[in-house]
Amino acid sequence: MTRRIETAILISGRGSNMAALIAAARAPDYPAHIGVVIADRPEAGGLALAREAGVETLAIDAKAAGGRTAFESALDAAVRTRGIELICLAGFMRILSADFVGRWPALNIHPSLLPAYKGLDTHSRALADGVREHGCTVHWVAPELDAGEIVAQTRVPVLPGDDAERLAGRVLVAEHALYRTALAEVSRRLIAGG
Repeated sequence: MTRRIETAILISGRGSNMAALIAAARAPDYPAHIGVVIADRPEAGGLALAREAGVETLAIDAKAAGGRTAFESALDAAVRTRGIELICLAGFMRILSADFVGRWPALNIHPSLLPAYKGLDTHSRALADGVREHGCTVHWVAPELDAGEIVAQTRVPVLPGDDAERLAGRVLVAEHALYRTALAEVSRRLIAGG
C-alpha cells in the first residue's frame, strides 16, 4: 500500500474546507489520510459532517479546558496517540502557541493573498481598499498570526458590484481547490523526506 501522511484537521465551525480535504483524501492515490477531525467547540457543525464521512471526531472544549496550556496539552495528546504527522487548520479560530507550533507541522488556509489582510474581515477590508484582486493562501502556521511561510496562493478577481458576501463565496470555492492541492503537494514532499 502506498504511504500516506496521517493528517488531523482542526476546526471551530462549519468545516467546509475540512469537507473538501476529506473528499480529496477519499481518492486512493491521494497522499494524505485524514485520521481525525478535532474541534475546539463541541457544537462545531463540521463534527457532524466529518462523522457522516466516516472520519473519527473529537471535541476538546477550549473554554472548559482550563486555559491555553491545558487545551494545547490535550490537543497534543490527541494527535500524538493517533500517529498524526501533519495538522491542517480549517476555520480553526485559535492562535496556537510557539511551543505547540514548534512540535507540530501545521498548515492553514487564509482568505487573502498574504501578507495582505492578515486576521479577520479580509473581504470587507479588500473591498474598502479598492483592490482588483483578492484570493486565498495556504501557509505554514507560525506563532505570529498569518505570518508563516507561504505554500500556495490562488488569485480571485474582484468584480464590479461585489460585496463582502459575494466575494467571500468566490474565494471559498478557490480555498477548497487550493487546500486540496497544497495538502497533496506537502504530503508528497514529506513522504519523499523533504
